[in-house]
Amino acid sequence: MPDFECRLKKYRQLKELTQEELAVQVGVRRETIMRLEKAQYNPSLKLAVDISRAVEAPIEEIFIFPQ
Repeated sequence: MPDFECRLKKYRQLKELTQEELAVQVGVRRETIMRLEKAQYNPSLKLAVDISRAVEAPIEEIFIFPQ
């Protein structure tokens, strides 16, 4: 399991998007969004950028990787 914190749910809800709506916008399945929100899936850089743009938040505020 990846060792990171994911704040995607917070930012997705601020944009009033469902998991399904966000998934369609970024070209993945709803299950991928669900796993990301539970920090059970480490996103590719492209997916992280696409999500960042969709929810209008910096990548480093959505995905927190401890140093």
